[in-house]
Amino acid sequence: MNTKALTRSEVFGQLRKELYGEEQSRHANTHIFIILGASGDLAKKKIYPNLWWLFRDGLLPANTLFVGFARSNLTMQDIRAACLPHMKESFAPLVHQVTDAESESLSAFFSKNSYLSGRYNDAGSFEQLNGHLSSLPDGTDANRLFYLALPPSVYLDVSTNIRHHCMSSRGWNRLIVEKPFGRDLKSSQELSVHLSSLFKEDQIYRIDHYLGKEMVQNLMVLRFGNRIFGPIWNRDSMACVVLTFKEPFGTQGRGGYFDDFGIIRDVMQNHLLQMLCLVAMEKPASTSPDDVRDEKVKVLKCIAPVEAPEVVLGQYVGNPDGDGDSKLGYQDDPTVPKGSCTPTFATAVLYVQNERWDGVPFILRCGKALNERKAEVRLQFTDVPGDIFDERCQRNELVVRVQPDEAIYLKMMTKRPGVFFSPEETELDLTYKSRYKNVKLPDAYERLILDVFCGNQMHFVRSDELREAWRIFTPLLNRIEREKESPIPYPYGSRGPAEADDLVKRVGFRYEGKYKWVQPHAN
Repeated sequence: MNTKALTRSEVFGQLRKELYGEEQSRHANTHIFIILGASGDLAKKKIYPNLWWLFRDGLLPANTLFVGFARSNLTMQDIRAACLPHMKESFAPLVHQVTDAESESLSAFFSKNSYLSGRYNDAGSFEQLNGHLSSLPDGTDANRLFYLALPPSVYLDVSTNIRHHCMSSRGWNRLIVEKPFGRDLKSSQELSVHLSSLFKEDQIYRIDHYLGKEMVQNLMVLRFGNRIFGPIWNRDSMACVVLTFKEPFGTQGRGGYFDDFGIIRDVMQNHLLQMLCLVAMEKPASTSPDDVRDEKVKVLKCIAPVEAPEVVLGQYVGNPDGDGDSKLGYQDDPTVPKGSCTPTFATAVLYVQNERWDGVPFILRCGKALNERKAEVRLQFTDVPGDIFDERCQRNELVVRVQPDEAIYLKMMTKRPGVFFSPEETELDLTYKSRYKNVKLPDAYERLILDVFCGNQMHFVRSDELREAWRIFTPLLNRIEREKESPIPYPYGSRGPAEADDLVKRVGFRYEGKYKWVQPHAN
């Protein structure tokens, strides 16, 4: 038995062979990763840092080059200076020490970078970009990945110019598109039709970064890798499912952008609905991308458009007892139009009308300026039949904490230690910081960018999936914009409107308010 410890380079060498295959590991084609919108916040805070972490850990194909493109007249030194503060954070898959070698690796990364400025609606600018790509070593035959880190308003021009002027003649071409994918069903369909006229579906990667998060990806293994959950994962045992996304801060100067979309488009129609699909779908035939996405689409097709009585909308106002930003309401943001009816909070109840889930409410809750930062999936089980403990037992709950403090825990009843025969609520707990002490979880973008290099579309949104998601929410969005009804005000730092708690109670969720999960070993 060989007990020799693998070196860091050997570990990543094995990972690279697993990802790209033995032959490509030895004789990798040239890959060019083009960042359109390289001067923007998304590029400097997420894309460049995640590319650097993948490069540093040897997970990218050996011959990978990076090209930035934006309207700003910048140099690579400007790009490096803007990105460097965000590159110092470590979300690498394996623990490492910061060394001189890493500093050299960072320099090596930027030596593979270049930058061009140009206009997004100008064919000549993209001809210049193509000339630059072709001038790079093996650039004419290289595989090309185009990341649209851009506002949706320029997607049509940019995608058209890429298709007509920048496609690799011999390598493959892949397009990464950031959300929002349209504003409603009609605009989303128009974008999908436009992209499908230029690219094949297997070339389009619609990225929702929530699908790259550790605990979201864990949902499939939790469900389909454990025998204990199969018999109870249905309407016979589940009272309700709650999917939550809470942020403790407001728009803080981003109100002008947010006001054009609102919380439903920003969070509910994508992040929360994606998690719902992973909770509700049937076991796929395999883990191949199409098998998984086929099952997600089947779930969405079983959900009727959300009805107004099953929705509560809110908008935060200043908290006079707070401090700093909490004293300011949404409409106190100077970038928000006066009298705005855009919701910053929403609770909606959906029903998956199939044999497994018929009658079980799926409660989606999301909002800004709330009392805590939290994203989780909470499955609440039905009451134990034949209660012998005089209603002193609470419902069991299985909770998957997506962020912060990633965890899976099962709330259950046990006997309180001591001489009395009294049940009390506790949990079986898998908190990642406690169980996996020496593991640094990769950033969601790190996983997803790597998936694009590998050609794995499992964690990306397919066009029919997108169409069904917009079908569910478009009637509600149209009603909100047509009627311009003011959302219910709620104080900054609160749980949200009390009407939302009333709604979830009415549909069957039971909240006692006596028990709170505490992260173990927090000290």
